[in-house]
Amino acid sequence: MSVGPDTLTHPALVSRATVRSGDEPTYLQLTPGGQAAWTLDAAAATAFPSMREATRAAMRLPSSIKAFSLLRDMEVTLATPH
Repeated sequence: MSVGPDTLTHPALVSRATVRSGDEPTYLQLTPGGQAAWTLDAAAATAFPSMREATRAAMRLPSSIKAFSLLRDMEVTLATPH
């Protein structure tokens, strides 16, 4: 499979591992100044254009945060009460 300009991309978020079981997931929200803030609202989190970009952002954070990327559409859907 080739990867090129026609490859579909899906918006993605950056989240971090929870410290204690039962903790709510938090998502990266970049401030206008570029600082990292964390929010409980997946819809308000910074949406990166692709999993690749979200993974790159996660890898730039301190390793103690244990950040990772995940698809935005899935996370927002799961967080919405049905």
